[in-house]
Amino acid sequence: MVWYKAAEIEELGEGRVKSVNAGHRGVCLTRHEGCYSALTNACPHQGGPLGEGSIENGWLRCPWHGWDFHPRTGQSPDGHDDGLETFPVEVREDGVYVGVAPEDPHARDASDVIAETLTNWGVRWVFGMVGHSNLGLADALRRRTETGELGYVGIRHEGAAAFAVSAYGKLTGRPAACLAIAGPGATNLLTGLWDANVDRAPAIALTGQVQSQVLGRGAFQEIDLEAAYGGVAQFSASVLHDSHFAELANLACKRAILGRGVSHLVFPDEVQTLPAPDAAAGTPEGRMPDLHTAPSPASLDAAVEALEAAERPVIIVGHGARFAMAEIVALAEEFNIPVVTTFKAKGQISDAHPLGCGVLGRSGTPVASWFMNESDRLLVLGSSFSNHTGITSYKPIVQVDFEAEALGRRHAVDVPVLGEIGVTVGLLRERLRAAKLAFIDQREEVASRWAIWREEKRSRLDDDMGKGINSAAIFDALGRKAPSDAIIAVDVGNNTYSFGRYFEAREHTILMSGYLGSIGFSLPAAMGAWVATQEDDPAFKGRKVISVSGDGGLGQYLADFTTWAKYGMNITHVLLNNGELGKISKEQRVGGWDVWQTGLHNPNFARFADNCGGLGIRVETLDELDAALERALAHEGPALVEIMADALLF
Repeated sequence: MVWYKAAEIEELGEGRVKSVNAGHRGVCLTRHEGCYSALTNACPHQGGPLGEGSIENGWLRCPWHGWDFHPRTGQSPDGHDDGLETFPVEVREDGVYVGVAPEDPHARDASDVIAETLTNWGVRWVFGMVGHSNLGLADALRRRTETGELGYVGIRHEGAAAFAVSAYGKLTGRPAACLAIAGPGATNLLTGLWDANVDRAPAIALTGQVQSQVLGRGAFQEIDLEAAYGGVAQFSASVLHDSHFAELANLACKRAILGRGVSHLVFPDEVQTLPAPDAAAGTPEGRMPDLHTAPSPASLDAAVEALEAAERPVIIVGHGARFAMAEIVALAEEFNIPVVTTFKAKGQISDAHPLGCGVLGRSGTPVASWFMNESDRLLVLGSSFSNHTGITSYKPIVQVDFEAEALGRRHAVDVPVLGEIGVTVGLLRERLRAAKLAFIDQREEVASRWAIWREEKRSRLDDDMGKGINSAAIFDALGRKAPSDAIIAVDVGNNTYSFGRYFEAREHTILMSGYLGSIGFSLPAAMGAWVATQEDDPAFKGRKVISVSGDGGLGQYLADFTTWAKYGMNITHVLLNNGELGKISKEQRVGGWDVWQTGLHNPNFARFADNCGGLGIRVETLDELDAALERALAHEGPALVEIMADALLF
C-alpha cells in the first residue's frame, strides 16, 4: 500500500466531502459521524465527481444526477450492486492519509504509438489546449516532452495554436502540431489552419472527439470533424478501434510535408487509451522521395532560349523560393540581374544588396515596380502571381515552380518549367554561363532608384498632424534598431502595408498571413517563430523574434501575451495604436462610404503587458521612440512597445 496525505486533521468538518488525489487515483474524502472515509471519486453512472457533492440525510449524493451512496461504505441504498470502491484511511499526527495499491506501470497505448510516430517524422512542437476529450492523447504527448523529444506550448485560444503552427511551417518547412478538444476547440483551430492551407505551410491538427459509441447521436460537443475539416485538410482521418495507428500517423506526416498543407487526425475519447503493447511506431524511412527534381530537358532548353533573347531580365522571387535563395542570389550576381520580391517574400534578398530591388505590388516600393516595367524578360521563381503582387502579364515570362498546378495558374506564361527551384536555377546558371551571356549591368540604376526612394522616405519622417507618430518614422526607427537578422511576424492592415513600404530588410526573415490575410496573425505567429529559435538549426537558433501589429490585430489574441510570459519567450511586439481599424476606415473613405464602426475602445496596452509579467512601454512622441525600442529589444523576455500612431499618416 502507498499512503498519500489527503487533508489536515481538522480540515474537513462533520458532514463535509472533498475531492483529493492519491497518486493518480481520484478520491472522495468524507467525514461522517466523526469518521474519515475514502471512496473512489467517480460516480459509476456518469463519472460525476462525488467530492463535489454533499451528504444529505446521511447519504453521499452525486452532484450530477443525484444518486446516493453511503459516505463510509460506498454502498448504494436498497442493495444495488453499483457501490463505490473504498480505500483505507489513517489519521496520523500530521494529517489524514489515504492508502492505495501501487500503480501499475503505464501500458503503451494508441496515443503513444501516434506520438512516437510524429516525433520520428521530425515533429518537435505541439501548441494546444488540454481538455476533457483529449486527455489520453495529451498524456502521451506529456511522456514525449519528458524524454525531450517534444516541446509543448499551452495557449489561451486554439486559434493562436493554429497560427503558431502555420508560422512555424512557413519558417522552417517542417510541420508542428496543434492540439484541441472536440467541438469548439477543434473549430477554433480552423482559421489558423486555413492560413497554413492557402500559404502552403505543413501543419498537423490533433483533435479530440466524443466517444465513438455516441457518435451520430447528438452528444455534447459532437461535431462531424472530418466534414468540418474537409476543405482545409488535404488529409483527415479518424483513429478508430481497429485502425493501424502508426500508419495513420505516417500518412498524416507525409501528406503535410509533401503537400505543404494540413493533415488532421481525429481521436475519439476512448480510442486514445486503447492498449497497443506490440504496435511499432512509424518512421519516414522508405516513405519519402528525393524532392530535388530537375526540369525536363525540353523545358530547360526553352527557358534558356527565352533568357538568351533578353537584355534587361528581372528575377521575381516568391515565398515558394525561400529555401533556394543561395542559388538565386548566385545567379543574379553572376549575370547582373535585378531581383524583386513579392510581399510574402520580403527579406529573402537584402534591400542593401546591390541587385535587391525591394517588394513589388501594393505593399511595395517604386524601386521594384520600376525595374519590372523596364524589363524585357521576367524569370519568376516560386510566386503564385497574386493580384496584390501585380506581376505584369504582358512581359515574356519564364516561370519555375515545384508544383505543376502553380504553373500558369492565373494566366498563360511563355515558358512554364516544372522542377525544384534550387536545382533548376543551378542548371540555368550553368547553361547561361556556357552560352556566355552578358546582360546589361543595372547595378547603378538600382542604386539610383534606391537613392530616389530613400530621399522620399526621409522627406516623410517629420510629417506631423498632431495625431500621433507617422508610419515612415516608426519603421525607419525599427529598421535602425532591430537586429539585422531578426525574424519579424507582421499582421494585417495599414501597419503591414507601411512595413512593406518603409522597412528595409537586411538578413531579416518576414512572416505574414499571405493569401488569407488574417488579422491577429502576428502575435501567435511570433510564438511559432520563437520555438524555432530554441532548436539547434543554425538557420534560426538564437535569433531575435519581433512581431508588428495594429491595435485591431493585437486585440484578436491579446490574452496569449500571457503565454509569452509563461514560457519566458524573448519576443518584442511593436504596436501601432491609432484607435481604429485604419485600413477599413481608409477603404470607406476611398470608396465614398461613411466611416462607420471602425473606432476601437482600447486599454493601455503597455500596462497590460506589465500586468502579464512582461515589459510594457508607451511611446507618445517621436523623440521617445528610439530609446523605447532599444530598451524593449534588449529585454530578456516578452516586451511590448505601444506607439501612439497617426491613422492617416501611413
